[in-house]
Amino acid sequence: MRKTPEPIAVHITELEMTAPPKQSLPVPINIQTAIMRVPEIPLPFYRFLYLQVGRRWNWVDRLRLDDEALSKVLHDKRNSVSVISVNGAPAGFFELLHLDEDTVELSHFGMFEHALGLGLGKWFLLQTLYAAWSYNPQVVKVSTNNLDHPRALQLYQRFGFSPVSTRDEMLTPLSDKEMTALSRLF
Repeated sequence: MRKTPEPIAVHITELEMTAPPKQSLPVPINIQTAIMRVPEIPLPFYRFLYLQVGRRWNWVDRLRLDDEALSKVLHDKRNSVSVISVNGAPAGFFELLHLDEDTVELSHFGMFEHALGLGLGKWFLLQTLYAAWSYNPQVVKVSTNNLDHPRALQLYQRFGFSPVSTRDEMLTPLSDKEMTALSRLF
């Protein structure tokens, strides 16, 4: 096994949206989809979703939380997780955090590899934004970074987000030891 991976430089862009989206998109044809909120999401299921979506983008933060810390975050009444299924199988998720009465953060959004290329990404993001705006906030926030999908920033802007700040951080990818430990959780 390799030692702890070298940290990676991450350039983060924070974005805000101050009005609900105006566009609508049809569900792609010949695909059965369902989006369901998962209250009190089981921790192993959440870790599975997070890993399936985030592995290729170096999502690590939630995977490094122990059960108690992760439960505290996920089961906070201000937090909600919704899962999209495609043709009966989980295909991605989004997570919203109600920071305060006026602000909702889209903290996580993404799809599994098997759902990519089906024409669902834009439609799913639009459904996610409708869910965020259903709480009548003044602003919806999201952040993306240079490790995310190459068109993520462009897509967020297309749907009405505007960049408000940037910052640089360092991220240490999961080690082989961490990945092995995670595999035992499923």
